[in-house]
Amino acid sequence: MALSDSVTTCLSQPVHYAICKLGFEKKHTYDINNILSGNGEVCWQAVTEHVCYLESDQSVDYIKSIRSLGPVCESVNLHFKSLTKEQFVIQYASWFHWTNCTEIFLEVFDILQRTQTTEVALGLMKLTSCLERALGDVYLLKGNDCPFLLRDLLASEQLAVVFGQAVMNVLRIFIGSPYGLNLRNILWHGFASPQEIPAKYCAMLLFLTVGLGQLLQTYLLQTKCILVHRPYVIFGSLEELVVFPGNFSMLFCSLVDLNNETLSIAEELVKLSSFVLKTMLPFWIAALTAFKHSRQVNFFFIIMYADSVILLLPQLEVGLRLLFTTTNKCPNRLLTAEVKFLSKANYMLAKHLDDEEVNQLPVVLEEPAMASILKEFLWDFLNHQEGPRIRDRLSHGEINLEAFPREVANQILAFAITLLCRFSDDDMFSLKEHIVIKPLMNCASCYQSRFHPISRLKIQVLECMRSIELWSELPTVPEEQVQTIKGLEENAEVRTLILIISEMTSQLLQYMPQNCCSSDDPINSVLTKRLLIELCDTRICTLYSPRPVLETVVILRKISAQCHQVSEQVIASADVRYAQWMNKTLRSRQRHNYLRMLNSITFLSPVLQLILLLVTLELVSVHSVCKKNYFDYQQYLKFLKSVLQYTENLVTYTSPEKNKWDETMELTNKALIKIRKISDRKLMLMHLAT
Repeated sequence: MALSDSVTTCLSQPVHYAICKLGFEKKHTYDINNILSGNGEVCWQAVTEHVCYLESDQSVDYIKSIRSLGPVCESVNLHFKSLTKEQFVIQYASWFHWTNCTEIFLEVFDILQRTQTTEVALGLMKLTSCLERALGDVYLLKGNDCPFLLRDLLASEQLAVVFGQAVMNVLRIFIGSPYGLNLRNILWHGFASPQEIPAKYCAMLLFLTVGLGQLLQTYLLQTKCILVHRPYVIFGSLEELVVFPGNFSMLFCSLVDLNNETLSIAEELVKLSSFVLKTMLPFWIAALTAFKHSRQVNFFFIIMYADSVILLLPQLEVGLRLLFTTTNKCPNRLLTAEVKFLSKANYMLAKHLDDEEVNQLPVVLEEPAMASILKEFLWDFLNHQEGPRIRDRLSHGEINLEAFPREVANQILAFAITLLCRFSDDDMFSLKEHIVIKPLMNCASCYQSRFHPISRLKIQVLECMRSIELWSELPTVPEEQVQTIKGLEENAEVRTLILIISEMTSQLLQYMPQNCCSSDDPINSVLTKRLLIELCDTRICTLYSPRPVLETVVILRKISAQCHQVSEQVIASADVRYAQWMNKTLRSRQRHNYLRMLNSITFLSPVLQLILLLVTLELVSVHSVCKKNYFDYQQYLKFLKSVLQYTENLVTYTSPEKNKWDETMELTNKALIKIRKISDRKLMLMHLAT
């Protein structure tokens, strides 16, 4: 029997006991009036008295506390079930306003009335996400940098000051501590199946949120503080998130084009794929259903897109964990006890395991094709700092669920479908070859990272080149007006500098890939742009990038960024000064300085292009840095930092505050001497790669 069929739980024995049994051991009923006053206020003392402490160090005894709070949770759940929606809104809705997510909490109440297990799990994930974000806002009343981890946030002194330590201890029993129920983590990391999450714990967290709102109101009235909600994260350019081009560009740019046939095939694949644990099947079905319903409602109920992604992300992690444990024959690592290792795709796709044995997962994935999309897609969408970091931002409440982009949901679902196909039996051939599925697989197999530092450097280089191209369109002073100012004729030093730059550029061209250019091509911005585009199209491995590679890329990115800033400053200064010249508002000294700037532009443009070529050629050969010994590597970094220093000085000299245009010539001459010296000694990465 396959592991995906035989596994009945991903909770380790202690965790399963704590969540599914411990809170049910006390059978007696608990009177709701003991913890809820007649006017709807939470009696916190009656709640906190159920928290038990260890005699040894007075820390929370989580086992006894969960057992004691079990009947309280059941009482709260029954109380909420006895209320109509109108009654609940009248009595409690105002106490959710502090979360800035009132509608989400009202939705959780609706879920509790239906008690459908998958909905309860989804509601709990959304509740904990919104609650964490709100608690972070409260933290900022007293502190500066909000802790990233919920565990650290709940243990902070700042929240204890606002709510009281006893109250925070109650919260930590349910979320944030690995020794408690830890409901947030076991759901967001995909360890709990739908039937393993008691609805009464969801009800209790809803109840505690009400109580927190009441305590916060008292604190704000006493301190005269104002709670400020941090703005939600907004995804930048959504077109960067569209992975699957070609015939499926519309499919992944517009949700209405994803037809029921595609979703029906996905539903079949879910039932048969070895990527899916059978105990988790309801989550997959619910995710597809939420996605389907999202396209049937108007914009204001777009929240269903978020629901689909919230349900899918933990299941992608479960599937990857399942593959890892199966291929490496370590089924015990499928359980929650291994969450510290297996919650990260980086570990599961590493070359070696902890014991230095070869990790078999990349081999099974037929690297580079499937390993590439698995790691690069997962890292792009979930981990890279410049990527969307979807799971982090969703699970920590940083995204407005009601405005979750359909483009992102499209990509996550498409990615999930490719994994379902890849890990389904051969007898599913007809589905894999289906007209709406096969193009997805083809696109997935050639996926390249968009948010790895290497990929971002490529984008930076091309953006900088586009900026430099605009220099040719800058307005210039009529020649007859320039001739009226003595001493500003074209400088021989400038001509010499341009000649040196041209020679050095020609030397770099011999390290270009074949067929990119010929010796007859004139060296100009058109050629440079074409070369940069071709170089940036070169596929560079981002999997398992060692530290020297990443350190080198960091410096190259800084150089590129400084070049771009120089270009933007030149454009801005040229436009302003030209307008002032034509309006005759420049003083004599300013006119001289403006003409010196125009003189400097003639060599600054080619030197910036030279540096961009150098940066990109080094990037293409960046993995060669690992061939250098420690001493040579340090010398190489020293060289790159000298180039960076040059570009930083250029930024300073070309700024509106400095306007030291003559000085840029001497600065450039010194930098070119250094670059040529290193090039002649063949110490660059492009030399090692040939």
